[in-house]
Amino acid sequence: MSQQHPVIAVTGASGAGTTSVMRTFGQIFRREQIEAAYVEGDSFHRFDRAEMRARMAAALENGDHTFSHFGPESNLFTELEDLFRVFGETGSGRVRRYLHDDAEAAPYRQPPGTFTPWEDLPPGADLLFYEGLHGAVATDKVDVAQHVDLLIGVVPVINLEWIQKVQRDKAERGYSTEAVMDTILRRMPDYVHYIAPQFSRTHVNFQRVPVVDTSNPFIARTIPTADESMLVIRFARPQGIDFPYLLSMLHDSFMSRPNTIVCPGGKMDLAMQLIFTPMIWRLMERRRHS
Repeated sequence: MSQQHPVIAVTGASGAGTTSVMRTFGQIFRREQIEAAYVEGDSFHRFDRAEMRARMAAALENGDHTFSHFGPESNLFTELEDLFRVFGETGSGRVRRYLHDDAEAAPYRQPPGTFTPWEDLPPGADLLFYEGLHGAVATDKVDVAQHVDLLIGVVPVINLEWIQKVQRDKAERGYSTEAVMDTILRRMPDYVHYIAPQFSRTHVNFQRVPVVDTSNPFIARTIPTADESMLVIRFARPQGIDFPYLLSMLHDSFMSRPNTIVCPGGKMDLAMQLIFTPMIWRLMERRRHS
């Protein structure tokens, strides 16, 4: 952690909705005139798209049905920890980009599914903002979470997460339901060991819970909307949180536990604005006084 160069990380599994959270933080940064260095978790995968497919095929040939994007074998955990640590110490660090599609790849004249070269972060950032799979990961060799000043988990209940993944992969990638099910099963051991434990290290968790039937996520035709969901917001450190104010601003909300607010799912953006704006103010005030 760093007073002068704070790190904010949003962590969640594929299909959890971390990209939407990143847009909300972008609005806060623009409004507060904060210069953020953005880092996508995909840039810390170990293999590009073609090599990952080859590695996965080789694993299957060898009887390994658990090799996935979620585990340490296919990610650069050490390099991610180094980035957070070095940024906290110096305000800099080494990063690259993963080029997801043709539009992202075109300016670099590279194929999609590849990485740009490593380079130093541009100087002058007020903070580093990470969004991806492993912002709070910890193993026997690395502890990424220890270097983060504000850790946010985005964790739909598992059936909703699967519905979102099935619908997205079928619509955007042309996968069959069976192919997405195979991916979910292959990732499950790494999800249990490397994704789920992160949400015990986060400072704030946002969990969307549908109020419609999601009992069989693999036959769902649509993703439950925000208005068909409730949002569970859990604070690991409730000291200093103005719960009466939040309850008055988030209409139809209530507290289910001393550190947990439940509100309508459509109020997620408002809830994040209300909760994180004061937290970011404190980070910037601490930075100015350091």
